[in-house]
Amino acid sequence: MILHQPKDGYCYNSDTLFLYNFISKFPIKNDVLEIGGGCGVLGLLIARDFKINLTVIEIQKIMAQFILQNSEQNGIKLHLVVENFLNYNFDKKFDYIISNPPFYKSTLKSDNQIKKIARYEENLPLAPLLKKVNSSLKEKGEFIFCYDAKQFDEIVKALPKPLKITDVQLVYPKKGKDAKLVLIRAKRHSKSMVKFHSPIFNFEEDKFSKEAEEIYKKAGTISVKV
Repeated sequence: MILHQPKDGYCYNSDTLFLYNFISKFPIKNDVLEIGGGCGVLGLLIARDFKINLTVIEIQKIMAQFILQNSEQNGIKLHLVVENFLNYNFDKKFDYIISNPPFYKSTLKSDNQIKKIARYEENLPLAPLLKKVNSSLKEKGEFIFCYDAKQFDEIVKALPKPLKITDVQLVYPKKGKDAKLVLIRAKRHSKSMVKFHSPIFNFEEDKFSKEAEEIYKKAGTISVKV
């Protein structure tokens, strides 16, 4: 999959590809919303692999242009909304919502406005995000997303009922290092106990791990920066 991205803006990284792989474990179907599309990589990969009706909401107009370009480039249909997710009222609810939202704390600021909006939690705060997601899902709907692993306790505290975490997977840079990313599946009205999936290690010494390489191969993305 060829994906055009801004040379001087925020570009997708391994977080999104690990999230794509995590989402692929589940039977994704029907109406799917991606929050914060960036260049469109996550939603387009899922739409490539699953039969879904894809809607993407992206606040930045410049990134929305890349989403449309990449949608056309790869022959994948989607409905694009260029609005702030927290303020926008959809005319339907969704079976699945997926997202790699901004989750960095604003201690180290970027001077690049595109990166600021895409990376920092203040632009899409956790509690309002979860509340709006909860109200945007169908009764048995699911929210599958990634976040900073160090903030897992904040996610648990902020998750509104009837959303319940059903699946968790941690991503580590390498063995011996702390987890950096947590992948989470939460479902409305679920009675399932939580399943902790085997962790992912991105590197083995100075090379990508075998599992990471397989995930990158499965995604098959080619980035073109313009």
